[in-house]
Amino acid sequence: SVLAAASRTGVFWVLFATFFICGLSTNGLVQMHFVPLCADFGLPAVGAASVLAFMGLFNLVGTIASGWLSDRYDNRWLLFWYYGLRGLSLLYLPSSDFTFYGLSLFAIFYGLDWVATVPPTVKLAADRFGPEKANLVFGWVFAGHQIGAATAAFGAGLTRSALSTYLPAFYVAGAVCIVAALLILTLKKPQ
Repeated sequence: SVLAAASRTGVFWVLFATFFICGLSTNGLVQMHFVPLCADFGLPAVGAASVLAFMGLFNLVGTIASGWLSDRYDNRWLLFWYYGLRGLSLLYLPSSDFTFYGLSLFAIFYGLDWVATVPPTVKLAADRFGPEKANLVFGWVFAGHQIGAATAAFGAGLTRSALSTYLPAFYVAGAVCIVAALLILTLKKPQ
């Protein structure tokens, strides 16, 4: 019944769509295909995994900071910046030349907002649907995240098989992150 009520609102579908894009641009793409992408550009697996670990360190910092910021600032604007910066970092990645410096910049900006989208999304769900329904609504929004992750995992693999490159998948993910940044601003500020 909570899903039925929530799914009749635009807020639910904006949160669902943006979290679909979140999963598409994190777990399904970078977590699955970053190491093989780096191998395509001559970076051995150990080096690529080290960059992924470096992202993880910045993810820890970004997620904790996001929780703190979510209690103090407009969560719509936080998500706008998180998705926007993620999109720009994904669009930048192919231009990084896969050098230590280029990948370090990517790892910092991408890592800072890997899981940073969770606290403001949960907060928006709680603010819009009430604390007693927030966990169920967020659970269904998180289902969108997993569908997005599955879409990217399959799509990037298909791109690599058909075109011998992952780059179109990374460009698409970067572009849709920009769409998510704009989409989240369609939510009205809570009264």
